[in-house]
Amino acid sequence: MYRLTVLCEERQAERVQRLATRYGVTEQEVVRQLIDAGLEYADESDPEPEPQA
Repeated sequence: MYRLTVLCEERQAERVQRLATRYGVTEQEVVRQLIDAGLEYADESDPEPEPQA
């Protein structure tokens, strides 16, 4: 497992804090879920080509 550091604007950090409070999870969990959702969206928008056999 990798450890990443995210630098963001204060407004974004406040939104992450609000989501964490609203759903009773850590800020780290909110960021993890946002990254997962963003990667899923990116995969749907631009799927990787199938490997050639």
